[in-house]
Amino acid sequence: MTSTVPNAIEHADEQQPPITMFGPDFPYAYDDFLAHPAGLGQIPATEHGTEVAVIGGGLSGIVAAYELMKMGLKPVVYEADRIGGRLRTVGFDGCDPSLTAEMGAMRFPPSSTALQHYIDLVGLETRAFPNPLAEATPSTVVDLKGESHYAETLDDLPQVYRDVADAWAKCLEEGADFTDMNRALRERDVPRIREIWAKLVEKLDNQTFYGFLCDSEAFKSFRHREIFGQVGFGTGGWDTDFPNSILEILRVVYTEADDHHRGIVGGSQQLPLRLWEREPEKIVHWPHGTSLKTLHVDGEPRPAVTRLNRTAGNHITVTDADGDIRTYRAAIFTAQSWMLLSKIACDDSLFPIDHWTAIERTHYMESSKLFVPVDRPFWLDKDEETGRDVMSMTLTDRMTRGTYLLDDGPDRPAVICLSYTWCDDSLKWLPLSANERMEVMLKSLGEIYPKVDIRKHVIGNPVTVSWENEPYFMGAFKANLPGHYRYQRRLFTHFMQEELPEDKRGIFLAGDDISWTAGWAEGAVQTALNAVWGVMHHFGGETDATNPGPGDLYEEIAPVELPED
Repeated sequence: MTSTVPNAIEHADEQQPPITMFGPDFPYAYDDFLAHPAGLGQIPATEHGTEVAVIGGGLSGIVAAYELMKMGLKPVVYEADRIGGRLRTVGFDGCDPSLTAEMGAMRFPPSSTALQHYIDLVGLETRAFPNPLAEATPSTVVDLKGESHYAETLDDLPQVYRDVADAWAKCLEEGADFTDMNRALRERDVPRIREIWAKLVEKLDNQTFYGFLCDSEAFKSFRHREIFGQVGFGTGGWDTDFPNSILEILRVVYTEADDHHRGIVGGSQQLPLRLWEREPEKIVHWPHGTSLKTLHVDGEPRPAVTRLNRTAGNHITVTDADGDIRTYRAAIFTAQSWMLLSKIACDDSLFPIDHWTAIERTHYMESSKLFVPVDRPFWLDKDEETGRDVMSMTLTDRMTRGTYLLDDGPDRPAVICLSYTWCDDSLKWLPLSANERMEVMLKSLGEIYPKVDIRKHVIGNPVTVSWENEPYFMGAFKANLPGHYRYQRRLFTHFMQEELPEDKRGIFLAGDDISWTAGWAEGAVQTALNAVWGVMHHFGGETDATNPGPGDLYEEIAPVELPED
């Protein structure tokens, strides 16, 4: 078992095709597109060296810039803070530099196949992430209502937890055709995927996650729904997602986005940083040895964008924090989309009004984490009376909610993620400093582990983040509310601009909050590749006939369209 409440299908047949996170909305094989020897496409030689603005230096922006550079264009990256975006890895002052904390993305499923392409490309290693009851997790403690249960597998927990697991499996099967969709996704059966999903979108667009559970006979028990909300599946409790659209949750479970996670050794921020410095072996126009870093003055991106407006000839004019004004024939915007409503002065003419509405209605989840460095993985010590680990990966209804134990061997310093929370649970931490947060968390964990003195093992100051309080993010990730499908469709499909008025073309949206699977780095990569195809097409380029891009196959795989009236 890899989750406290597992997905509906136990994969007994290990020979079945692997799943990929292309998802039901837009079943395009990005991994095949990336792996093809013909590459992603080409532009006319007359366009070589043309500058393209890439606004936002997170994973999506860096992937887009890297691929545009390979085509012979000159990406000009703007970044307000640091390269990496929500792939943010930090150290601890005064501690071994190998001790790091993942403030944003920290665990990645094997179904993130486009992401894995770039992880492999830059030579990063991954290892199993210690989620609840995962094989890499020595033990898990579930602590609810003051009662703790120690487990190494799901079978070690009381029967009610297995009942909840069974209820979730039945709920998915009866309400969301789970087996059929899982099979279609594994076989990449696009017609069948579209057939199943079209019916579900029409049926469930207005339904919350919690309402979906309540409509299931399997979850008629409030107690079962409460336990499920606090313990959940895969990474832990999901009650903070209860108000969100059930379609968002189905995308996660269909694509196994919450299963079999792996972490990046040394930190996830290495991925965009290595892409920034990487010199591609196959590159057009630019000499060998060219990288994104060498294309930028002093090897640094341009500063924050403060204004975006259209100028004559449908150009995009960008003003940055240094007051520098540059005009481009094309731009990709990958930063958090609310920036277009607040920190960046924008012309209304940048996007059609329906797209502005979609940007305004996008719903974001709050999230906070706090990490402390410790002298060693003391949690692997055995209790003399019980023979159990003295401390475990912990799921609880106390303030900490989720506590993760991260080590690099028995004799090396280690890291504890004392708390990882979302939404209301995250907002409770917002007024507190890092040290104040740590004190509350140590008190909660002390009630669960009265014999363990965590504090005596702490060797440095805590580090923390509340993404809703980060000025260039204002939230952790997008999560659609019921009725938001139409808005998300407008944003995701924005890279297809043939039907837009000419004066609304040339700027392309990409990034995690544009994707269908927000909160996962895979979505940032996929939307970056969509935008790359859009820019290529905008400049009169095309893909190789043997490797059609997402725009070439759009009519076959376009997301289902719901009526507006």
